[in-house]
Amino acid sequence: MPETLSSLQDLKGAAAPASEPAPRYVQKLDPQGRAYATGKRKDAVARVWIKPGPGKALVNGKALDSYFARPVLRMILQQPLGVAKRTGQYDLTVSVAGGGLSGQAGAVRHGLAKALVNYEPDLRPVLKKEGFLTRDPRVVERKKYGKKKARRSFQFSKR
Repeated sequence: MPETLSSLQDLKGAAAPASEPAPRYVQKLDPQGRAYATGKRKDAVARVWIKPGPGKALVNGKALDSYFARPVLRMILQQPLGVAKRTGQYDLTVSVAGGGLSGQAGAVRHGLAKALVNYEPDLRPVLKKEGFLTRDPRVVERKKYGKKKARRSFQFSKR
């Protein structure tokens, strides 16, 4: 049991635990030289691999433009690369499942940002400041009994 301190002077003299330095992030690559990360959004889960290259992107075996046809979804995907100023420097291979296209785009963005940090740990402060490394916790609320949907009640009639 530690000794009992009787005054503030004793407290000042007590050895304070040494504060540990901030964690150092290191590059994590697989044997093929790729960085991998998993991104999630709503019900969608995206597995993202990046490697240096001319900027080709494959999503579930299709070109990025044909899988995510809407320009807004493609813009969401390019945000981490644009903020990090790495547009066109990495080839992307993505496997995404679950949810709708909007949730899948958000999952790919989350996974891409995490994969960039695994490849270049120095990008972490930039991507974290923009909020790309944070998983969006919003999910669909479950249906309750006695209700038509999660909150919608049946129509009430007094007579």
